[in-house]
Amino acid sequence: MAFELPKLPYAYDALEPNIDARTMEIHHTKHHNGYTTKLNGAIEGTDLEGKSIEDILTGMDMSNAAVRNNGGGFYNHCLFWEVMSPNGGGEPQGELAGAINAAYGSFEAFKDKFSAAAAGQFGSGWAWLCVHKGGKVEVCSSANQDNPLMPGIGCGGFPILGLDVWEHAYYLNYQNRRPDYITNFFNVINWDKVAELYAANK
Repeated sequence: MAFELPKLPYAYDALEPNIDARTMEIHHTKHHNGYTTKLNGAIEGTDLEGKSIEDILTGMDMSNAAVRNNGGGFYNHCLFWEVMSPNGGGEPQGELAGAINAAYGSFEAFKDKFSAAAAGQFGSGWAWLCVHKGGKVEVCSSANQDNPLMPGIGCGGFPILGLDVWEHAYYLNYQNRRPDYITNFFNVINWDKVAELYAANK
């Protein structure tokens, strides 16, 4: 069964002023839709057809550029939309907050670490918060559409929060001000969803 572009759980303008409606519309209908279409084309007629996206990525032949780039692009954006919300922001609670404090000492220290990973990713890529089996969390970054599910990429844990730092994610509104975009991302993080992913994959 072919992969499908997911519907957004909110309107294109719902994350304004942090992320503008035009960027969201182009990002979803053009970029994410393109990755979805090209992924389906890349796996059609192969032994990857019918597998889950997680199975495709964890068993990835990293020399297969079409599946690597488009499979990563499909998965990464599915996560990206889910971990944002018009009612987002604030701080995580419960077990997730405890794991972040255990790893980084405080939420503010985690924010600094995550922001540095996002700002320091040269060129296109992503910043991640991942959970390892046992519940430890770790921040890392990856280039292009790679993600930590792929062999030898980043933390090696399960991604529970991802920030897209490709220019297409912010350039219309922020131009070259990536740090401002990163700062404002924290205003829309859906910590309830991140906590749900943490609990399911620790």
